[in-house]
Amino acid sequence: MSFVKKNTSHVLLTLGVLFTVGGATRFLPNGLAFAEDVALASSASGPQADAKPVTDAQGAAGPSEVCFTTESAAMLAEDQWLFESQKEELKNEKLALQTWEKELQTQTGELQALQTTLETRWQQIQGASDQDIKHLAGMYSAMKPDSAASIFNQMDPAFAAGFLRLMPSEQAGLILASMDSKKAYVISVKVASMNADVRNAPAGLN
Repeated sequence: MSFVKKNTSHVLLTLGVLFTVGGATRFLPNGLAFAEDVALASSASGPQADAKPVTDAQGAAGPSEVCFTTESAAMLAEDQWLFESQKEELKNEKLALQTWEKELQTQTGELQALQTTLETRWQQIQGASDQDIKHLAGMYSAMKPDSAASIFNQMDPAFAAGFLRLMPSEQAGLILASMDSKKAYVISVKVASMNADVRNAPAGLN
């Protein structure tokens, strides 16, 4: 009886060992394959296996790229067109201002030339008028005082004073003496008031 129990125990022990060995041999290839894969991965990664990929400022790996959509491209093209249009408009305005400036300079030159011509013509007319007045004054001086006085009585006092101012004092006095006394007085005041602003100016300005 004890012999049978011993044999039974040995059989059970042997079966347990066999089951254990069988299980181990079944999982052993998978374990070896896993270890081999880990070793190959470690050798392939090398010393830089732990290095982190370089990222840009926004955290994306590799160089940053800008992607333009169709809408963005259209907006950019429209902005470019507006810029070119404004640039062309400013260029045209500049050309127009330059043309206007040249025309203004031409008109200014023409006006200056016309002013010079008018001033010259006025001086000529003024000189001719002065010559006429001097000629008439000489004619009145040659007349008899009473005959000239009758003409001076009909003149405007300022106009008559101008003639008398150009005559010799003796001849002008004889004409005044032959004129109407009231008219002679008014003409005398007109003659006295000539160049009054020069006479009344300070001595340093005379």
